Amino acid sequence: MHNKHHHHNEISEKNEKRVLIVILFTLAAMVAEIAYGYITNSMALLADGYHMGTHALALGLTYIAYILMRKFANSDIFVNGTEKIGTLAGYTSSLFLGLTGLWIIIESIERFLNPLSIKFDEAIIVAIIGLFVNAVSILIMETKNKSEKQENDYNYKAAYYHILADAITSILAILALLIGKFANILFLDSIIGIIGGILILKWAINLIKKTVSALIDIKINK
Repeated sequence: MHNKHHHHNEISEKNEKRVLIVILFTLAAMVAEIAYGYITNSMALLADGYHMGTHALALGLTYIAYILMRKFANSDIFVNGTEKIGTLAGYTSSLFLGLTGLWIIIESIERFLNPLSIKFDEAIIVAIIGLFVNAVSILIMETKNKSEKQENDYNYKAAYYHILADAITSILAILALLIGKFANILFLDSIIGIIGGILILKWAINLIKKTVSALIDIKINK
């Protein structure tokens, strides 16, 4: 039992370090995009920069949960250990993820009904920058051995889904923008946005179910 608990703490510490690296990387990209956005008067860069800020906030929540779990690991305050701090953080983060999905769907429907002129070249560059940042972040978070795999670390899963959702959104955006630029099919940007939003919402709902089940110790059917 002690070995299992020690192994769990080791995994949590490794995950904590990975999340910190991703936060720093995301913040650096956010500052660069916002600064360059103001210099060039690019609304696309500014919007993506602030969007990265929301992900940094969610990742920050994940990191704080790991610190608290480590700090109170040997405390008698928590009867069944500190794992549920991470689960609670994962639940909160999954709510943010769900709101992100809903916002993307609503914004995409609004754009479909009231199309705006798109600066394709600028928007494609922003989407590529976003995809690069997310791809590196995913690689950092995926760097774990099979022996480290921990299915119930919902705190880490929520952070991973935030990054993955952003990467999927960037890929879909690049695809839609390229088709819009070269085939002049403008409504595709909104359609792909809606599909991406639904996918993110589905991940969020699935994670909310799992974290609620773990928090209140009930079995929820998939």
